[in-house]
Amino acid sequence: MAKKKVLVACGAGIATSTVVNNAIEEMAKEHKIAVDLVQIKISEVGGHRDTADLLVTTAMTQTEYPFPVINARSFLTGIGTDKTKQEILDALKA
Repeated sequence: MAKKKVLVACGAGIATSTVVNNAIEEMAKEHKIAVDLVQIKISEVGGHRDTADLLVTTAMTQTEYPFPVINARSFLTGIGTDKTKQEILDALKA
């Protein structure tokens, strides 16, 4: 399976995306999925439009992208995290 490029974005590209980044890294290892994690600001997503496979974000975005966009705010609230993790896994395995 080819390595998946996963964009992990939050408003500033620092705090919350680090939490999500670490969680995805763990899941990928656990399920033996090769990922290339790119931690960015939500405003930088457009620059990866042609190369990314998935966007996982804690920020709001109304923009349409040619890859799946998963809302990862559950990682901040602790509510619904398992469901979000499953969505990410399904997207990575697709």
